[in-house]
Amino acid sequence: MLVRGRIGFDYDYEHEHEHDLGTPVIQTTKLNKNFDGKHAVIDLDLSIAAGECFCFLGPNGAGKTTTIKMLTGLLQPTSGTAVIAGFDIQSEPTRAKARIGYIPDRPYLYEKLSGRDYFTFIGDLFGIDRAKQKRLLDHYFELFRLTPAIDQFIENYSHGMRQKLVFATALMHEPSVLVVDEPMVGLDPQSVRTIKKLLRAEADSGRTIFLSTHTLSVAEELADRIGVIHKGKLLFLGTIDELRHNLAREGNLEELFLLLTEEDESNPEGLW
Repeated sequence: MLVRGRIGFDYDYEHEHEHDLGTPVIQTTKLNKNFDGKHAVIDLDLSIAAGECFCFLGPNGAGKTTTIKMLTGLLQPTSGTAVIAGFDIQSEPTRAKARIGYIPDRPYLYEKLSGRDYFTFIGDLFGIDRAKQKRLLDHYFELFRLTPAIDQFIENYSHGMRQKLVFATALMHEPSVLVVDEPMVGLDPQSVRTIKKLLRAEADSGRTIFLSTHTLSVAEELADRIGVIHKGKLLFLGTIDELRHNLAREGNLEELFLLLTEEDESNPEGLW
């Protein structure tokens, strides 16, 4: 069926919802990752619902990307569990990964393929029939203004064009969960606006968004809830208004984030 999103375009959302709004689609329990005895992620407990845009924030080296790699099955946890759309990413990796769309901060693409051929290659991997692929190709390439470069080799694409191509292919199998690591790097202002509207529309349609970003203004604009991680520990989980209440401080997210992480430096046991 076609759904009119807040972004102002029609997009295909035929995927049957496996979860009602409010049911956890991402669930981690005591998730830990150690590297050579160093704790990268410590006892991470998260519960993220269908239709939620969740922003995962933290300084460099806080454990954000390590968490994302465990959620997507690219890293095996030292201990604990991560469940995606009802499937444990370790014990049922194929079923869990089929429900994930992943946009890494540094996407790897086959540079000797054209944009069209790469899109078709990914569509074939997911078993999407060619007629539907064609509809999705036309839609996403038009949305991201990639149509003029559709038959150019990816090696000639800018970083921003590659990022938008990865967005298109990550969404084509209509995943339950979209995991996005630093989506705005290398994008021009118009593309940033398109991505923000797209992410909000996808969440509004019932898809769970897990977004990691250093661009705190983007998080403040999009997030239903945020999680702040520092030195592998989750310092805060909730809405931005709840963060203001907990810190007894007004201000934008950047100011609150800096206050929270700076206080943690002098309070190693954590605030909460």
